[in-house]
Amino acid sequence: MLTYTLRRVLLAIPTLLFISLVIFLLLELAPGDPVADMPLTIPPEVREKIRASLGLGEPVHIRYLLWLRAFFVTEPLHWIDGAFGTAFAEGQQRIISFQSRSPVFDIIAQRVPQTLWVVGMAYLVGVLIALPIGIISAYRQYSWFDQLGTLFSMIGFSVPTFFTGVLLIVIFSVQLGWFPSIYDTTLRITDWSSFLRQVNQMVLPVTVLALFNAAQISRFMRSAMLDNLTQDYVRTARAKGLKERTVVLVHVVRNSLIPVVTVIALGIPGIFGGAIITEQVFKVNGLGQLLIIAIQGNDIPMVMTLTFIFAVLIVLFNLIADILYGILDPRIRYD
Repeated sequence: MLTYTLRRVLLAIPTLLFISLVIFLLLELAPGDPVADMPLTIPPEVREKIRASLGLGEPVHIRYLLWLRAFFVTEPLHWIDGAFGTAFAEGQQRIISFQSRSPVFDIIAQRVPQTLWVVGMAYLVGVLIALPIGIISAYRQYSWFDQLGTLFSMIGFSVPTFFTGVLLIVIFSVQLGWFPSIYDTTLRITDWSSFLRQVNQMVLPVTVLALFNAAQISRFMRSAMLDNLTQDYVRTARAKGLKERTVVLVHVVRNSLIPVVTVIALGIPGIFGGAIITEQVFKVNGLGQLLIIAIQGNDIPMVMTLTFIFAVLIVLFNLIADILYGILDPRIRYD
């Protein structure tokens, strides 16, 4: 397992470098100019100085290499300096946002808690709801519970999140007044009262995202369970006199989780990416909204960094999913 993990990590390095190059070239070829939105009264020579201050006067390959160095060397050294009080990154150029002229990673660090509060909690709730629904629906196939579970998944997966979000706002915010329609990103949890306010404003966006996530994962879990319930090892386990609970929960569920792990693991990077549409509907000041603002403002360093972070997370959790295969199924070997 260790050899396999090291081999995959070494393979991920050129993969990520290639992905970063593709993202950089796509953004470079995309239309738009960071100084295009500035007032027309600014003289051309001043515009050129602004472009030079943003680093746009350098050749394409030089800017790409500078970004790589800042991402993989300068930023990690800056984290080390902040944690241990050292000065390794002193005087080195960090990745700077075109819009705010602030370090990109500092802005991302400010947005991550809001995204994890809402999107992360919604994903966790969705998984905890989906797994039992998929297990029971498969075990009691064609029962009323299975029919309701199928209806639930069809609605949750078919209806877009922007429609569900607006519908819940109209019902529970406008008509009933139970929950706020706009997420207060300035709220700080200092006591029990502020914690309850935080939970109250999280209910609607978490419900929207959890419904969508649970609908997809429950279908995968149900299909995997149905495939395993008819296998020979299940009949053998029952013939040996094992309790039905043991047969289902220990043998069938464990084997059924193998394909579902991929769906769950590859969905985790989406947590850090933020739910772009839902964050726009509820005005959650998270990473999804940050990406939209950066795209609209031609903030290439911000878009480049966020997109590449998402790519790194996808590669990382793909590796984690493969490792979990070996844990869940002893037949899988990576020798």
